[in-house]
Amino acid sequence: MASRQDGTANRSPDSASEDESKLPLSQFYPYIRCALCCGFLIDATTITECLHTFCKRCIVKHFFGSNKCPTCSIVVHQTQPLYNIRPDRQLQDIVYKMVPFLEESEREKMCNFYKERGLAVPKPVVLSPQVPVVWRKQKKGSSPSSVFTMPPELNVSLLLEFVGAEEGIFGFKPLERRYVCVSGEATVRHVELFIRRKMELSPMCQVDVVCGDHLLDHFQSLKDIQNSAGKDALQDGLLVLHFGLVLPSL
Repeated sequence: MASRQDGTANRSPDSASEDESKLPLSQFYPYIRCALCCGFLIDATTITECLHTFCKRCIVKHFFGSNKCPTCSIVVHQTQPLYNIRPDRQLQDIVYKMVPFLEESEREKMCNFYKERGLAVPKPVVLSPQVPVVWRKQKKGSSPSSVFTMPPELNVSLLLEFVGAEEGIFGFKPLERRYVCVSGEATVRHVELFIRRKMELSPMCQVDVVCGDHLLDHFQSLKDIQNSAGKDALQDGLLVLHFGLVLPSL
């Protein structure tokens, strides 16, 4: 094959990848650092009401004196904010992969902590090895099985229908992902947060979510809504939720 005069035809994939610029770690600081201690996330823990994440030690200490999120000031829980936090192991794994030696440093600190107090050092959790997938030839006459199976905890499928915005609300993005699979334990508040993030809504904008003829409350779970609404609120097995953007009443 004749090479191009500019020489690009003979460049190897390795040389092409070398030309790609690498992003500095500092560009990811907003996503991998704790807003309370300004250090890299350790035992990443997320507030379920607003999805902001902090070091576990930092957020637990914060909740001793406040029941609000340090970032957005939403009330996490009136009396027991610790009920509404969850470990984010996936994010923590990402932080450890991005920051060299951070995991080893934290492990060393933990070991020294226990040794100084004469306590036994806890053993790390050993995950069972994944069983390799074995592909078998499909027998004739048998129905093909789906390669992808939906996790059982994602047991509610949503169709989010945008009905419009009140006059004076502008600058928001369209909701590109209208079909969502979520846990039945999720609440209307979680749906609102999802819409806010995807449409990049202003905090001054209010999201009203409706199922059928009923305006939904933030605390209602999707499982309860689906059970109470019945077949009238379903469309091809999807729970249909209509939402609109309004200005908060004074």
